[in-house]
Amino acid sequence: MYVIPPEKSAEFVSNMEDVLEIYHRPYDPNCPVICMDEQPIQLVKETRLPLPAKPGQPEAHDYEYERNGTANIFMFTEPLSGWRKTVVSERRTSVDWATEIKNLLDNDYADNDKVILVCDQLNTHKLASLYEAFEPSTARRLVERLEIHHTPKHGSWLNIAENELSAMTRQCLARRIPDRETLEQETTAWYTQRNHYPKVGRLAIHDG
Repeated sequence: MYVIPPEKSAEFVSNMEDVLEIYHRPYDPNCPVICMDEQPIQLVKETRLPLPAKPGQPEAHDYEYERNGTANIFMFTEPLSGWRKTVVSERRTSVDWATEIKNLLDNDYADNDKVILVCDQLNTHKLASLYEAFEPSTARRLVERLEIHHTPKHGSWLNIAENELSAMTRQCLARRIPDRETLEQETTAWYTQRNHYPKVGRLAIHDG
């Protein structure tokens, strides 16, 4: 159960209803709704070779490991078409976010008039980040094609991209990932397979 603190309820409800209104809109292929989220990943190397699996026994890993830096995963998903994409980056700065938004608009959705983006209120998820990363003319071109709606603070569960990240973590990242190359291979294989058998996603909302 989610409890909204009284002093924050107006702000929470305002953002929540805004996002829910977006989700209730009929599908418009020329103006798709894209949800995005991101999460950091600790890269971990084995210090000893794992023992191979045997009948009735899973692969065995030594309790010791070596930290090998961190990486960041951007998740983009279009719930009403069943499409998703992940991008692995070294960091999660405003420039990294702006770069992936530009790729989304210029490559994945180049033929669309506008993209509606649902994301959380991380301080990098702002239109200003585009102006930090690019020349003003480029930033303005991107801004004119982007409409951002933020989930409430402490309400990231309203972001369908968070559900996709959770599924991906359970299905392919619940083990030691040694480096960025392996992480990219695993996440690309995951979303490629998911896109091959797309499932339309909606947030379950009950009225009343």
